[in-house]
Amino acid sequence: MRIGYQGEAHSYSYRAVGEVFPNDEAVGFPSFVASFDALDSGAVARLVMPVENSTTGSVLPVLDRLAGAEGRGPVSIRREHMVEIRHALLGVPGASLEQIRHVKSHPEALAQAEATLNRLGIRPVPRHDTAGAVREVAADADPAVAALGPPEAGPAHGLSVLRENTMDRDHNTTRFFVLAKGGTEVDPDDDKTTIMFTTAHRPGALALALTELGLRGANLTRIESRPSDEVWSYRFFVDLVHPPGPEGLRRVIDPQPATLAHLLVLGSYRARQTL
Repeated sequence: MRIGYQGEAHSYSYRAVGEVFPNDEAVGFPSFVASFDALDSGAVARLVMPVENSTTGSVLPVLDRLAGAEGRGPVSIRREHMVEIRHALLGVPGASLEQIRHVKSHPEALAQAEATLNRLGIRPVPRHDTAGAVREVAADADPAVAALGPPEAGPAHGLSVLRENTMDRDHNTTRFFVLAKGGTEVDPDDDKTTIMFTTAHRPGALALALTELGLRGANLTRIESRPSDEVWSYRFFVDLVHPPGPEGLRRVIDPQPATLAHLLVLGSYRARQTL
């Protein structure tokens, strides 16, 4: 089975694919758009996409695409997976940490180490992918430029680890979704569901909806608002932990809370413990 991800070999997304699908083929794409297009066309059977980081929050380009897009079929969340993120500063052989003036990496990785890099006096240079930045630094062979990325990516491209654990928070963890083409499925042990909804345009509609979901037995572990397709209108993404199986989910969302204008189940899966 072919499993898609955004980035290159030895990136964190590549690592996530290997952990979830160790016996399948990992296929990297240059952007989130290209990744979702590959799933829609059938070029890959699953996508492994980062959706949230414990330091920087939601990966908004992925979150927005979970709602679907015109001309593209629906996708569903089938699993969540946690990856512990421990960035390293990677430089050319013989370089020292004191020489480094610039560091290249994905904007998310740079944001996760922003304060640390500032203290070190190193200027961030955004690139499309952590592993791609490692490859570029190796090719340029400039001792004043390092990459910020997975420690294992350095030796794969001939770079040395100049500094381990280069991030602002020790708990730095990224949550990934495994996505499939088509509608949602609820297995007997699925006890967590991601939904998206809009609310009626009247005072207190959101508060009432969240209260009703809670009273029905759901533990709301995350909520994120994002612009919808209509100007100054918003949709809400919510993670619910609920009693397992189809019946457990049904008790929470059926009937639909009265203050919701629209509700879409994006996927059910087994809740994973955070690292």
